[in-house]
Amino acid sequence: MTDHRPTIMLVHAHPDDEVISTGGIALKYHEEGVRVVLVTCTRGEEGEIVDAELNTPENKERLAEIRDVELAKAIALLNITEFHQLAYRDSGMINTPANDHPESFNKADLQAATARLVALVRQYQPDVLISYDENGSYGHPDHIMAHKITVAAFHAAGDPEQFPEAGPAWEPKKLYYTAYRRSIWRKAWEYMQARGDKTPLDDPETDLERYVDDPRTTTAIEISQYLTTKLQSLLEHRTQIAPTWGFLALPEELRGDLLSHEHFSLIESRVSLPEREEYETDLLLGIR
Repeated sequence: MTDHRPTIMLVHAHPDDEVISTGGIALKYHEEGVRVVLVTCTRGEEGEIVDAELNTPENKERLAEIRDVELAKAIALLNITEFHQLAYRDSGMINTPANDHPESFNKADLQAATARLVALVRQYQPDVLISYDENGSYGHPDHIMAHKITVAAFHAAGDPEQFPEAGPAWEPKKLYYTAYRRSIWRKAWEYMQARGDKTPLDDPETDLERYVDDPRTTTAIEISQYLTTKLQSLLEHRTQIAPTWGFLALPEELRGDLLSHEHFSLIESRVSLPEREEYETDLLLGIR
């Protein structure tokens, strides 16, 4: 029997999500010898093409293929070599016609979709599972469905009576949700607006009540040394990410405060953890 290799599994909804909230930890933990496995649930065919040069009817028709290529380039930069595409259809943004497509991820049978993920959990034996919170971070139907199957798989994978066809049981040790320091983003936008920059604060539809921190946030992983590569990886998603988007539009003097850490909420742990007053700084605390 071979020794178990510490493993983290990321469950994301679309191509590009893997970079936005977990690109830094993918680089960090790979460098530390930890296996990082990425599961992407859809091919992102409902994404809006933001690059005017690429925004043609032909490219829209074959957007899933284009995003497959973008994803391959992005994860190569992140040193992710273990990748699985569940290949459900992108459900589109909430309350759009794509939500009703019979092949969309949010229409998938929950048990069947969970079974697919359980099989991967049992194959790769992750110590840590990471996905989104109950609202999928921002309400996207595919993010919410990714949340549902990740939580279900966390509880089912270790039970040999559930999904017996999915392989020998394996019980992950920790379940995390991605988290964001939204209060810091709001302060950054206020700073940028005061100096005349365009920010989400200019949009009357921006719900400022959202921009408070999730009190469940437990974990802050330092990624400063990987930030340049993370941003390069993000730009590989050319159809989706403009050079003026979010992270990339930040003034240089704000990047350190905003982008130096990736944040998570530890939701369940099957290992004992020490008492803490500050953020946890290692997703594998209590495991290795």
